[in-house]
Amino acid sequence: MKLLENSKLETISLLMCRDTGDCRLIGRVESYSCKMTAADKKFYGHFLHLTSCEEGSGNMGNQNQDLHALSTPQTFVGSPLAGSPIFGPNSIPTVFVRTISGSSHHSVECGAQLCDTISNKTLFYLISTLNESFSPDYDFSDAKSDEFSREPGLKWVKDSIHSNMSAVLGDEFAVLEASLWKNADEEIKLGDCEIYSYNPDLNSDPYGEEGTLWSFNYFFYNKKMKRILFLTCRAISNRVMTSTNEDFETDLMDLDDTGLTSCNSIVTPTLHTISKAASLMAPP
Repeated sequence: MKLLENSKLETISLLMCRDTGDCRLIGRVESYSCKMTAADKKFYGHFLHLTSCEEGSGNMGNQNQDLHALSTPQTFVGSPLAGSPIFGPNSIPTVFVRTISGSSHHSVECGAQLCDTISNKTLFYLISTLNESFSPDYDFSDAKSDEFSREPGLKWVKDSIHSNMSAVLGDEFAVLEASLWKNADEEIKLGDCEIYSYNPDLNSDPYGEEGTLWSFNYFFYNKKMKRILFLTCRAISNRVMTSTNEDFETDLMDLDDTGLTSCNSIVTPTLHTISKAASLMAPP
C-alpha cells in the first residue's frame, strides 16, 4: 500500500481538525494505492497462512476458505428500519439485499441473519490501509473480518457522516461537506466503490480512549482503480484531558493571514477559514 499525494485531500483533512470549545474534532481523508510492495507481498503470505489456519478449525462453517463473514454495518443498525415497530426494538432487518465483496452470489449464515462476506485480498487491503494510516502507533495485523462491515450504500454513509459532523460544526460543515465529496469523487469515483467500515471493540479501537464521543472509519474501495480512499474522524470531549490534547495543540501552530500555514508539509486551518479554504480548492 502506498499513500498517494493529493493536496486537496490534505487541505480537507486539516479542515477536519478543529477545536470547537466543547470538543475536538480530529479527522483525515487519505488515498492509497492497492499495488503491493515487496513488504506487502510478504505480509500477504503471512496473512493467508493465518487465515487458512483459522478456516481449518471451521471458523465460518462454509467450504470456501477465501470468504470471511463481516459484521452488520453501524449505519444499517442506526437506520430508521432498525428498531422500528415492524422489526422490533433490537432487531436488524434481514430483507435488505446483501452483496458479496470480491465475489458474487454467495452468502454466509450468521445466526438468523445473512451476513456480507469479504475475500482474503480485500480484507488484506483494508487491514493494510489501517496499518499505513495509523503507523507506527498501532498495528492491525491481527484484525478479524467481523471487525469490518460493508455499508449498504453511499447515501447511508453520507447521511451518517453528516449527522456526526454537523452536530459538531453546525452550518460550517455544509461548505466542508461539499468539498469533501467533490474531491473524494474526483480521486476515487465514489459511484464505482464498495464501501466498508471498521468497527472494532474498545480494546482494538485506536479511538477507544476515554472522552471519545463518536468516531468512524470508512474505506471506499475502487477495484478497477486498485485504490482505497480512507476517511476517518473522531470527536473528543474537552472535559477529558488525555495525551490527545498535546497532539492536537501541536498541529495548531503559528498561522499566517490566509488562515492556512505549512507545518511539516501539512496545512492547518483556523476556526474561521473553512469557506476560504474551500475556495482555494475550487477549480479556477
